[in-house]
Amino acid sequence: MTEVNSPPRVGRWTRLVTARPRLSLLAALVLTVLAVLAGSGVADRLGAGGWEDPAAESTYATKALEREFPDSQPNLLLLVDAGGASVDDPAVTAEADRLTARLAAERGITGVGSYWSARSPALRAEDGHEALIAARITGDEKQMGRTLDRIAPSLRGTHGPVKVEIGGIVAVRHEMQTIIQEDLTRAEMIALPITLLLLVMVFGSAIAALLPLGIGIVAILGTNAVLRGLTEFTDVSVFAMNLTTALGLGLAIDYALFIVRRFREELTAGADPLTAVATTLRTAGRTVLFSALTVAVSLAAMLLFPQYFLRSFAYAGMAVVLLAAAAALILLPAALLLLGPRVNSLDLRKVFRRGRSSSPSPGTAWARGATLVMRRAPFFALATTAVLVLLGLPFLGVRFGTADDRQLPASAESHVVQQHLRDGFPGSPGGGLEVLAEGKAGPAQYAAYKNRVAALPEVLRVDGPLVKGDSAYFTVQPRGEAVDAGAQHLVRELRAIKVPFDTKVTGTAAVLVDSKHAIGERLPWAGAFIVIVTLLLVFLLTGSVLIPLQAVLLNALSLTAMFGAVVWVFQDGHLSGLFGFTSPGSIETTLPVLMFCVAFGLSMDYGVFLLSRIKEEHDRTGNHEEAIRHGLQRTGGLITAAAVILAVVMVAIGTSRVTNTKMLGLGIALAVLMDAMIVRSLLVPAVMKLTGKATWWAPKALRTLHDRFGLSEGDEKPPRGTGNGATSHSEPADDDGDGTADASGSVRTLRRTSGGT
Repeated sequence: MTEVNSPPRVGRWTRLVTARPRLSLLAALVLTVLAVLAGSGVADRLGAGGWEDPAAESTYATKALEREFPDSQPNLLLLVDAGGASVDDPAVTAEADRLTARLAAERGITGVGSYWSARSPALRAEDGHEALIAARITGDEKQMGRTLDRIAPSLRGTHGPVKVEIGGIVAVRHEMQTIIQEDLTRAEMIALPITLLLLVMVFGSAIAALLPLGIGIVAILGTNAVLRGLTEFTDVSVFAMNLTTALGLGLAIDYALFIVRRFREELTAGADPLTAVATTLRTAGRTVLFSALTVAVSLAAMLLFPQYFLRSFAYAGMAVVLLAAAAALILLPAALLLLGPRVNSLDLRKVFRRGRSSSPSPGTAWARGATLVMRRAPFFALATTAVLVLLGLPFLGVRFGTADDRQLPASAESHVVQQHLRDGFPGSPGGGLEVLAEGKAGPAQYAAYKNRVAALPEVLRVDGPLVKGDSAYFTVQPRGEAVDAGAQHLVRELRAIKVPFDTKVTGTAAVLVDSKHAIGERLPWAGAFIVIVTLLLVFLLTGSVLIPLQAVLLNALSLTAMFGAVVWVFQDGHLSGLFGFTSPGSIETTLPVLMFCVAFGLSMDYGVFLLSRIKEEHDRTGNHEEAIRHGLQRTGGLITAAAVILAVVMVAIGTSRVTNTKMLGLGIALAVLMDAMIVRSLLVPAVMKLTGKATWWAPKALRTLHDRFGLSEGDEKPPRGTGNGATSHSEPADDDGDGTADASGSVRTLRRTSGGT
């Protein structure tokens, strides 16, 4: 057993990361420079799509139509505005024909057609002053973007009697990608100085404040290099870069905050720098590693979904979390050892403390708050739960849709074009359904099928068939908008028609129907994965059966305000003027999944920091209420500071002009603040007080399992026979023969029981 006055314990991991601190930091600098070089240009290789299921019927039909009927699916639209004249005016017609011929002569363009060549009513505005030229840009997403950049400057603008604006799905996605890159740069410029200011306010020392910021920058640059490498093998969404910045800064700062704070505590208690680093890694370091695992698990659940939009966030999120933890556990200890007491240098708060005779000890307010909450535990538990449930009620009215031009600001050119189509053209040009017919069939069979489709109440018009070999192609125009409930119902009706040949339906509404099906099919598996692994990890931390259940339920409850706000603001359009977006009347199908995985992981991050400190104190004293009070006293202010800093980063991301990014940033900022300030401060201590000694209960078999494989932050054991409900009182085993178990032993720490129940 380790005595109170025994020599300081320095484990293998501490010795490893502090053996050559200057060399470690130099190597990190070299690797960071290489990461900058490797990750350069990553944004240009990312895609703006990824919402479709690659195995869905709509995806198969889209690819087959691109192969068999390459001219049948226009993705570029030129809106030709004749001003006060009619589109049938001879001068307008002549200029439109010239533009059509000019577009057809461009490289990478096929399937060019127009109202003036086809005289199709669908391509002419109802007021007669606007009409469309349609074409298809060939190639993959990146090639289409380059082609659009080449041809757009000469096409847009005034041409004689007409004015031309550019729209279509290629223009929407390209403009979205450009705006996201610009907004991300602006968000970083907003977040970095504010974050540094908040860190200075938290630490006082400018030196200590720079350390977490440095760890965050290393994590972001490293993740950009990882994403750049992934683009060689798979599609990656440009939206993932926003998560890289947010989590890179947020989590790296979280981890560094806890490590630097613990290191300074140990120095204040009289430890030398090496001993302080060793204790910090054995306590806060182990918790950081454990926390990173829980966040990574939540993000990894998105790999179960087929859409590369969601998978991209898993790639970026897991990479940045693990890199942030690695930097905090490898680079930060080396820097702290070199700095020693100088970590407190450049205390910028001295000027504000002059003239103060005394100040309350750190955490006093949190300890008093915890005492008050536990004294009125039933009231706080019920009231807080009721408020959170009430805030989440708007989510019961959620309507799922797909990302379209309304993600862009109202002034964006492609949004303007698409809005003109919705408001002034019959049906929804460019948003119809396509039916691919495969198998031998004659004109009579095709005609019979066309008549059956045209008779459906949701159908405005049916065009086709265009026949090529054993394949044919129909275009079905819905009466309403491209993705409203009627269009989705029409997709199901078309797929239910029995004919003597195979049919496959695609189009915007069909992609939405298939995407919703894919998410609904895999959602239970993703939820089960997150819950089971989280339960296991929290059990390994606490040795309790009840605490993991509490953690999962309270974490989920902390997200209700976020989901309610998302529907109330972004779907229903409240505050749209304040936040500057156009509400499409629905929520993009993948966004709730993404927001749940990210916000749940971040909530677990804060939960782990609080629970580990409560567990450490409970193991030391065996006093349940005092452990709760001590945990909040030691971590309440730090968790709140970390949450505020992360919220600042997310709000900076939320200043984006793209609605999905705005929703992601502001929604997660709200979830983080609600979790830190309401759930961790009120609900967790109230519920733990109500469950009392049973909080730490576990059956004998699970106690034995935890004694052998469990994790612990503390290294002190409680007195024997305290009788306060502890299931076991143990200390970390000696992993390397010197009495130390630090961060290197956190995944599998052998334990021995030192006290009874």
